[in-house]
Amino acid sequence: MSATTALPAVRPRKKGTTGEEERSLPLATRLIVVGGLVIFLIYSIAPVWWLIVNSTKNSSDLLLTNGLWFAELNLMENLRQIFEYQDGIFLRWTANSLLFAVVGAGIGTLVALMAGYGLARFQFRGRGAALALVVGSFLIPYSMLTLPLYLLFSSIGLTNTLWAVLIPTFISPFSCYLAKVYIDSSIPPELLEAARLDGAGEARIFFSIVVRMLPTAGATIFLLAFVSSWNGFFLPLTMLQSPENWTMTLGLYNWLRQSQVSNASTIDFTSIVITGSLLSVIPLATVMLLLQRFWRTGVSLGALK
Repeated sequence: MSATTALPAVRPRKKGTTGEEERSLPLATRLIVVGGLVIFLIYSIAPVWWLIVNSTKNSSDLLLTNGLWFAELNLMENLRQIFEYQDGIFLRWTANSLLFAVVGAGIGTLVALMAGYGLARFQFRGRGAALALVVGSFLIPYSMLTLPLYLLFSSIGLTNTLWAVLIPTFISPFSCYLAKVYIDSSIPPELLEAARLDGAGEARIFFSIVVRMLPTAGATIFLLAFVSSWNGFFLPLTMLQSPENWTMTLGLYNWLRQSQVSNASTIDFTSIVITGSLLSVIPLATVMLLLQRFWRTGVSLGALK
């Protein structure tokens, strides 16, 4: 081999240009990308904008005015009817929804992390079959499980109680699988073995090491469980008969049915259903904003690694 190594030819850079400009995408490609992002943004924001605009209208303005722009401001009257109708039962529905979503998602997240940790870091007979059952379980549509759950809770006398909706939210096969995937990629087995050699028990290892290393996983699982429980419809519809136990989603659905049959009612059901739908978005947006710091923390830790 010769002492002189041939260097690859370097194409001279055009005068007045930079390397980044030369590697930039063609104009047509950039326009397509930007156009697609704009379309996606409009698609995402349009329903929320429609809710905001139409929650300020009465039923006549809903029919006679532009659905994407404001008319006579009637928001305060709609809110008054929501919170005064049936002695403020809407507040009871909101409390029930928060109970199911917060408690169910919290306990469900803990159960998912524990189950995912067991599947990811413990070797036992039937581990592969258990994982296959978990994956097969979340492939089944949840609506198909509503009738079996009703028959089960009916046999033990829990229908028409809060437990009939709360207990099923504790178990989520998809959350369990998601936790396993996070633990496989984030928790090194050597760290757990070192903790065991130091005399730490399994419970202490899980709560002191595993849970603290999974803030992003826990936040993601909690958010998915919260949204699923908050928007749940078929399970409350099947399990709950008393209006006092209904969720916000089920209560608004009942008001919407009343708007179709009670034309002579003094309550403007159509308007308050739209306004109530707007109010139901607020907890979801609040939880999303509160959990943002966990995703930022996870991204920062990944960059440091």
